Amino acid sequence: MKNIFLAFVLAAIPGFLALRAYAWQNPKPLKEADLIYLLKNDVPASRVAELAQNKGIDFELTPKTEKELRQAGADASLIATLRKLAPKPSPAAPAPAPAATSAARAESVAKLAAGTVRISPKDGQRYVWIPPGSFTMGCSPGDSECFDEEKPPHQVTLTKGFWIGQTAVTVGAWKRYRIATGTTALPTADGLGEKNWNEAGDENMPAGMMTWDEAKSFCEWAAMRLPTEAEWEYAARAGTTAARYGDLDSIAWYGDNSGNQRIDSTALWKQDAKTYAQKLFENGNFVHGVGLKQPNAWKLYGMLGNVYDWTADWYDAGYYAKSETQDPLGPPGGQFRVGRGGSWLSYPQIVRFSYRYRGAPGYGDPVIGCRCVGELP
Repeated sequence: MKNIFLAFVLAAIPGFLALRAYAWQNPKPLKEADLIYLLKNDVPASRVAELAQNKGIDFELTPKTEKELRQAGADASLIATLRKLAPKPSPAAPAPAPAATSAARAESVAKLAAGTVRISPKDGQRYVWIPPGSFTMGCSPGDSECFDEEKPPHQVTLTKGFWIGQTAVTVGAWKRYRIATGTTALPTADGLGEKNWNEAGDENMPAGMMTWDEAKSFCEWAAMRLPTEAEWEYAARAGTTAARYGDLDSIAWYGDNSGNQRIDSTALWKQDAKTYAQKLFENGNFVHGVGLKQPNAWKLYGMLGNVYDWTADWYDAGYYAKSETQDPLGPPGGQFRVGRGGSWLSYPQIVRFSYRYRGAPGYGDPVIGCRCVGELP
């Protein structure tokens, strides 16, 4: 080392002190400012090159850096040496994807077409996108079968779109929920003696005999919620103002067609309402698998017939006369909750968009299931 510095002294007396300071006192590797300092203090470029080879450098040799070194006195040989010693630039890391903001998500969702279908990773169910809009809720124009609680028809606006189950929640989806949460299984037989309900039957059947609280818990587990009455009817109508979205036999399982033989369920109801359910049981009337009838215009199956859907709303027979016109949430309280859509046990008058079933929230009826709404992840 002493020989190196003796050579520096002999070759460049004016820069000897500066060189000695950097050779012995500065930690390696050298910075760009160190080299510029040496060059400007008359240390020959060849000696700076030797020092750089000894200690290394810790900066990249960019075109801007080269220009600054040349202006300080670096020659081509020193620049070539520095190019060999300079650390190679590391590849630029890809810029992280910006997190989706609420506004960005809303803009993205707003572009979806009505009837767009996606699968929820949580419950495995298919969900359909329903855009915001306005409709007339309640008794349909020209419908002579409406009950008083379906009146008056009134204009409602839903300001936000939502996803809704394409079918009623299935036995398979409910089983997934039960296993994940340790929830007690739903009944496998009903009060009439019909068996093969829920986990005892086909996983493609709609789950039934759930209480309102159980339906609510399922939807919350799925990161969703129960629909309001207004959301349910808006989605079921899918733009139509008629009482149904098609021929009843083509779109729904109901009293006439859900058994072994076709029957006139209306006549049976009028003959004796008390024995109606027993007569349908004797005919083998029962719930059917989801998705076997024609969907509505927004690709929703079973919005009429098969099983009612629990909604979030409390029941009030006179609520329509005082309902909000924008995003109504139903009455603040009550004794019953509302179900919609009719069932496999219903006679035709019940299987209409505007019919309102009232059920005790703690009772699981064999005619009622649920479907969830909300935002998908």
